[in-house]
Amino acid sequence: MSRFSFLLLGVGLLLATPSLAQRVAVLKFPALQQRLARPGDTTYVVNFWATWCGPCVQEMAGFEKVRAAQAGQKVKFLLVSLDYAALLDKKVKPFVQKHGLKSEVILLDEPDLNSWLQKVDGQWSGSIPFTLIYNNQAKKRATFEHPLTAAELTAELRKFL
Repeated sequence: MSRFSFLLLGVGLLLATPSLAQRVAVLKFPALQQRLARPGDTTYVVNFWATWCGPCVQEMAGFEKVRAAQAGQKVKFLLVSLDYAALLDKKVKPFVQKHGLKSEVILLDEPDLNSWLQKVDGQWSGSIPFTLIYNNQAKKRATFEHPLTAAELTAELRKFL
């Protein structure tokens, strides 16, 4: 087989392989609650959002920029989609792929907001985007019930590092 034929075969195999989009786990609130309670010295940035929320979509690029800038630090980002679970393959996964999200993304399968909202934060009215930054070891926590720019998120994160 010539090098050219081998190259064409390789390209054909790559094109035939389905796209390996980032996995989006579907969780119930108790599983998320366990994750939020993890002990340790890692700072977590948890953003509650939805594909239909304009301000959520606008801030997503800034969150990814800050996540990339924090590589190597003890900071983890978790993007919690509040879309309906039935929209996982139709809306959420394509959104994650289209926007090239590298942060961990989960879909919270809890249609009754009132059953878990106050357990995340007693002051949260339920509007999104909502961001929670916390470090359980340091017993530090901050919440934001509005969109954050990359600069705002960076400034708030510095208070934890």
